[in-house]
Amino acid sequence: MSGPAAPRKIFVACLGNPDRGDDGIGALVAKALAGRLPADVALIARGGDMLALIDDWAGFDALICVDAAVPISGPGRIHRLDLATDALPAEMAVTSSHAFGLADAIRLARTLGQAPQEIIVYAVEGHSFDPGAAVTPAVADGIDEVAQRVVAEVTRLRPLMTLPLSGG
Repeated sequence: MSGPAAPRKIFVACLGNPDRGDDGIGALVAKALAGRLPADVALIARGGDMLALIDDWAGFDALICVDAAVPISGPGRIHRLDLATDALPAEMAVTSSHAFGLADAIRLARTLGQAPQEIIVYAVEGHSFDPGAAVTPAVADGIDEVAQRVVAEVTRLRPLMTLPLSGG
């Protein structure tokens, strides 16, 4: 037997270090998303060790991440990865000065049974990750597009789900 319907709980994590050139894409997308998401969708900008994300996304049904990636085909290229069907390629990860990166945090959360059911990653290929560098024009040009894609993703993921009735 089922009860009332409720929107899925969605967590949007915009990742990266704004003081390391193109790694700052996450913080810039978070700014572009301000005021564009429903009030019940959680939005954070996080730099540093990604291990803390496991606590951040606890209890959420879906996770959308925005992060920088090393250049593979060209700076500014946006990759959408649905982790239900795609793996998060290790070669896309920006070398972190911290113990855990996004892929590590997701793997650990899955092992512990603490990962959201649906995980979408928007990885934006960068060019410069030097300390103190500015975001390159090719990456900056994609900020609004990534924000628009995240808004569309939230709309797609958010439909109501039926809640089970509690027995009594």
